[in-house]
Amino acid sequence: MNLNLSNKKSNIMGVLNITPDSFYDGGKYTKLDNVMFRVEQMISEGMDIIDIGGESSRPGSERISIQEEIDRLLPVVSKIRDNYDIPISIDSMKPDVILELLPYKINIINDISSISDIRFINIIKENNIYICLMHMLDDPSTMQNNPDYSCVVSTVKSYLKERVEFCISHGISKDKIIIDPGFGFGKTLDHNYAILQKLKEFSIVHSNILVGISRKSMIGSLLNKDIVNRLNGSIAAAIIALLNNAKIIRTHDVRQTKIAIHVAENIIGNES
Repeated sequence: MNLNLSNKKSNIMGVLNITPDSFYDGGKYTKLDNVMFRVEQMISEGMDIIDIGGESSRPGSERISIQEEIDRLLPVVSKIRDNYDIPISIDSMKPDVILELLPYKINIINDISSISDIRFINIIKENNIYICLMHMLDDPSTMQNNPDYSCVVSTVKSYLKERVEFCISHGISKDKIIIDPGFGFGKTLDHNYAILQKLKEFSIVHSNILVGISRKSMIGSLLNKDIVNRLNGSIAAAIIALLNNAKIIRTHDVRQTKIAIHVAENIIGNES
């Protein structure tokens, strides 16, 4: 399945974490039958892209080995490709993991470290894959240890601008780049709200903006709700992101988010 982000205003990216410890759905999808049931469900609900993660990046999480990540991802990606021609995004910071999955025609490398490993450059160019560059402080194990910025919006914009320019200078086509401000990755609640409010400014850096807010603490803390009761707040935040030029909405709740965005786009039209 070819992916062309210029074809439509917004894309729903369904989250599939095949991990024991992700913050919302960790442990739910460790068996292949459960995984495929969830994949079929999200496709029927209108998912445009599936984002598959084999290593948790929740605050405080520890890194796993290359082989363990491959062992989690490979059977799932293979089974999905045997049955579906849907765009696949792989949430991984490890080129060795991506190399194992290339035969299955993956479409996006969702690298929360924004190419900390230079080997990604040739992989992206040689395989014509999208790369998602995300802002994060340090790494998931330490990123929430008192994050501090003089101005979070300008800092994150400058970082992503530098990463985009780095990719272009190394021969990656600009239209194959996606940016993600990294909600919850080394940000306080106020930092997250400031970025969402000013998200439209990130269009100066790149028009392909991915937003991952679904069920995060920036929703729960505002509403005083636990993870299972954050759906309505997540949808509200997704619509705010859409109105502020988000191109990809990453969500755990495909059907509800799809409905909300369909209504919003039909009311506001397709003009940014």
